[in-house]
Amino acid sequence: MRKVFLGLLGLLPALAGADNTWRCGRALVSTGDRAFEVQQRCGPPELKQLVGYTTDDYGNREMQIEEWVYGPPNRAYYILTFVGGKLTNIEFRRGP
Repeated sequence: MRKVFLGLLGLLPALAGADNTWRCGRALVSTGDRAFEVQQRCGPPELKQLVGYTTDDYGNREMQIEEWVYGPPNRAYYILTFVGGKLTNIEFRRGP
């Protein structure tokens, strides 16, 4: 029983990091990658959308926030969020 528990416990770091990477074709992108690196590896997205800006304490615009949408293979969409040209989030959504 203890060996099973330790084996499952050893899988936790791998599962925790699963949302930080995405495989597009044969390439792999991770949070922290730059937008040009993602486009080189995965090609152009189906949709690129400016969703806003980060702001400082005084309400001044600082960094651009963009969402890139890839998909839908098997009705699965991947939404990549870039802040200041850096990949910060990878979201998976199943379409209708």
